[in-house]
Amino acid sequence: MACFLILLYWEESGIRVSYYGRNLIMSENKNGLEIEMTCNNEETASNTDQVSPNGFLPYALSQEIVRALELLGYHEPTEIQQEVIPMVLEGKNVVARSRTGTGKTAAFGIPLCEKIVWEENLPQALVLEPSRELAVQVSSELFHIGRGKRLKVPAVFGGFPIDKQIRTIKQKSHIVVGTPGRVMDLIQRDCLKLTGIRYLVIDEADLMLDMGFLDEVKQIMALLPKGGTVLLFSATLDEKVRLLVEEYMADAVMIAPEADTEEEEPAISQAVYRTDQEEKYDLLKRVLILENPESCMIFCGTREMVNVLLQKLKRDRIFCGMIHGEMEQRERLKTVDAFRRGGFRYLIATDVAARGIDFDKIDLVVNYDFPGGRETYVHRIGRTGRNGEKGRAVSLLCENEERMLHMVEAYMGRELPVTSCPEPDEEMTKAFWARQRERRAPKAQKGAALNAGITRLSIGGGRKSKMRAVDIVGTICNIDGIGAEDIGIIDIRESLTYVEILNGKGQEVLEKLQEKPIKGRLRKVRIARR
Repeated sequence: MACFLILLYWEESGIRVSYYGRNLIMSENKNGLEIEMTCNNEETASNTDQVSPNGFLPYALSQEIVRALELLGYHEPTEIQQEVIPMVLEGKNVVARSRTGTGKTAAFGIPLCEKIVWEENLPQALVLEPSRELAVQVSSELFHIGRGKRLKVPAVFGGFPIDKQIRTIKQKSHIVVGTPGRVMDLIQRDCLKLTGIRYLVIDEADLMLDMGFLDEVKQIMALLPKGGTVLLFSATLDEKVRLLVEEYMADAVMIAPEADTEEEEPAISQAVYRTDQEEKYDLLKRVLILENPESCMIFCGTREMVNVLLQKLKRDRIFCGMIHGEMEQRERLKTVDAFRRGGFRYLIATDVAARGIDFDKIDLVVNYDFPGGRETYVHRIGRTGRNGEKGRAVSLLCENEERMLHMVEAYMGRELPVTSCPEPDEEMTKAFWARQRERRAPKAQKGAALNAGITRLSIGGGRKSKMRAVDIVGTICNIDGIGAEDIGIIDIRESLTYVEILNGKGQEVLEKLQEKPIKGRLRKVRIARR
């Protein structure tokens, strides 16, 4: 006969119910009752320890974060992570010089997710990003890192209905990621509460200030509670960034990892081919045939050229996508996602639209238009040759761009010989067109291992029918063999509620909920579309 021990006692945050060595924390707020579920039994702890990535053990991270890092493939911290994580855990302000692809997001994301307190209803961290795509990308990465703690990390940005974002952040949100303009708009509408913010991250600061967001960044910083932690990350510490740091972060720890001070990745082989405007497109096709990359980014100087090049390549049955600043928001996000998943091989982009967006395993970068800035050249070619893999960068150079080449050479401290592009042979040409006809297998996505065993259910009924998290949890926990540790994030919308079922028990819960009433009646329950 089983024995049940149930303890009920009061805490400042609400009521704690403890049973079977597991805890539920319930706290009342205007959206209803919020519930935290944690496991503290020895069996769960030992299982988590078995997957601990040793490189992160010195930071004394919680079991939920350690397990997420292992499933996300974080086994050893990068140099920027080694420098930043301890500083953030100690509550110090940080200014870090770090390029895209160095593990920068996890460098601040891991300690932020560790320090966030689930029970608090107001946002505790604000992350500013210069673009919509970056806001979505960083929000997703932080969500995956903090998933074991069931952290909610909404992204807010322009070009998307603000009322939907307002509804999202009015629910419990732990970390808000957004562009400065939309964040300021939400603050002025009194929808984004800042009283609980203890951490501010200014990401890609040089790009953000170049795009004209300095006033918004300063306004946001002035409105935040005093005494919080401020983290600033920038590929370059130019004058605008330095002035901002001097004004608001005079006591910050300055971090510039040795690997990141090198202006060129040694794993990237570079070539510069001379051409003229009339022959440029034909030269690009020769380069693509010669290199025959599995994944390639082609950079143009203007959005008009991006559009022109897209049409030419499609006309020649070389399938590709494009991204530039004038595209509709949904189209940009859809394109970025399709390229990440391997939907097409070639992404044509402008610098501003693509800056900071992280893509895995780019084999080739082509500068169709030679960059007008020396740092831009380094940012572009830094898309390839990451994580110890070899990369390739090819630049097409017209006569009027010679001066820009010399600026890049002086900046990098080495000469980039200008040569003629070889002609591809018949075998190369056949191999290229054979690859164009291949049906590509979808690329594995970050978080896939973390998502394994998690089923997201949609339940009919939301705020309109006064659905509360406690109603969902109570019903699910009454299913034999299902406990609080099997329930993940609960998201209550206007007329629907989404709940994550963990540990591979989703199908079982789905079947049982067809015959179990929730809040007094049977509900339509199905597997939610992602």
